[in-house]
Amino acid sequence: MQKEQANTLIDAFKDFKEEKNIDRPVMMGVLKDVFLSQIAKTYGDSNNFDVIVNVDKGTCEIYQNFEIVEEVEDPNSQMTLEQVTADSGDSDYEIGDSYSKKLPLSAFGRRGILNIRQNLQGRIMDLEKANLFKKYSEKVGELFRGEVYQTWAKEILILDEDGNELHIPKNEQIPGERFKKNDEVRAIIKSVELRNTTPYITLSRTSEDFLEKLFEQEVPEIADGLITVKKVVRVPGERAKVAVESYDDRIDPIGACIGVKGSRISGIVRELHNENIDVIQWTSNPVLMIGRALAPAKVSSVNLGQSAEDKVKVFMNPDEVSKGIGHGGVNIKLAGMLIGREIEVWREYAKGADAEEDDVAIDDFNDVIDEWIIEKLKSIGCDTARDVLAISAEDIAKRADLEDETVAEILSIFKAEFED
Repeated sequence: MQKEQANTLIDAFKDFKEEKNIDRPVMMGVLKDVFLSQIAKTYGDSNNFDVIVNVDKGTCEIYQNFEIVEEVEDPNSQMTLEQVTADSGDSDYEIGDSYSKKLPLSAFGRRGILNIRQNLQGRIMDLEKANLFKKYSEKVGELFRGEVYQTWAKEILILDEDGNELHIPKNEQIPGERFKKNDEVRAIIKSVELRNTTPYITLSRTSEDFLEKLFEQEVPEIADGLITVKKVVRVPGERAKVAVESYDDRIDPIGACIGVKGSRISGIVRELHNENIDVIQWTSNPVLMIGRALAPAKVSSVNLGQSAEDKVKVFMNPDEVSKGIGHGGVNIKLAGMLIGREIEVWREYAKGADAEEDDVAIDDFNDVIDEWIIEKLKSIGCDTARDVLAISAEDIAKRADLEDETVAEILSIFKAEFED
């Protein structure tokens, strides 16, 4: 029985040697530590034992070293000359010499062999986890491609080529996209953390870095360093803005990123579940950059304020406002993220225009509309009744943080003013 246990242990050692991607010196160190630990438990001390590991052959030899003495006081480290001669069949030894005796694995007994195997498995598993953590920690920010292994409500599971698990949580998936088993997925390696000593690798498809990596992959000029991606902002699944700059005046950075007939950007759009992507040429001129960021709307003028903490006031003709704000306020939100400042849109009317003469300041409605609501409307650039009526109810509710019922009541009041 003990011999069978020993053979099982040797087979397990061979399996570890062949299957586990662990450095040779590390493997040798682990095996020696495991055997010496069991030797100390079995014999009380391991100082007079040698463990010789052959990783290539998958073998391990243990030798117990004895001092040859006239009278044995410690049978674990001493032998008489008669005992050595009987054990080795060699009569050339003398008192004071050392004698090494090969120790079979079966000497540890069934329980000892089982302990060695379990400890070896545990140590190998710990090494695998450490190697996996190190491997993917060094790859954070890189693009990853794999196949879906399992889908759940809160995440999808991806396996790499070595069978390691990687996860895309629900909040790192683009809204509306669905995956099934064996689907190929691209994502960026976002983070690696330890959960109960096990590496948890998170992938992301909503990260700005993911979009930047897709551009690097699809646009050779970016990969070659001729074009630089200066900044990326996204509302995943809806819209993104990518600011690029060329270091070669002969290269049009926008044209290079879009490609002939949209050949380059179309693949990125499909990958992002039809997310709209605006490619913008970067400039250090803040006024010009704001105008480009708010495209397709045309900006009349920009007031940057007195400091970088002030809100940027952007003036537009009334018919440009809805385009500048965008559906659900996404366009103005992304433009603000791109320049790193909050943007307010103000309507600019031509002097003497009928619309302005027929307009009414919202302050004049303070007898029927609460002051705090008026301030909310002003905060989104609405100073007149027509300013408010030019925006959809959905946008007002979202941007001014008002209840739908409140917005409906406000719009009813303003519409009644002009109907009268």
